[in-house]
Amino acid sequence: MKPLGSLKRHFWLAKRMAKTTGVDLEQARADGALSQKDWAGMVARCRSCTAPEACSNWLDKSELSGGAESQPSYCENRARLQSLKPETTTLCGQD
Repeated sequence: MKPLGSLKRHFWLAKRMAKTTGVDLEQARADGALSQKDWAGMVARCRSCTAPEACSNWLDKSELSGGAESQPSYCENRARLQSLKPETTTLCGQD
């Protein structure tokens, strides 16, 4: 079994993935759609990812291009982030 990745690194990767793909984690918390336990589980899933370098590169490129509609297929939190995404979103840096 592969050891989990750095908590700090994956916390920020998960936050960046949400923001870059139009998921407002703070609003999801306020709406009751995301509990602290849910968020901790998402970070833990991110820590188990086998592609953090690919993720970081994907995020860098996506942020430069103004965001992305969805997470890459290898994202451990793809389904959960999609479930938190509002019907209409504004991509990172676009109004």
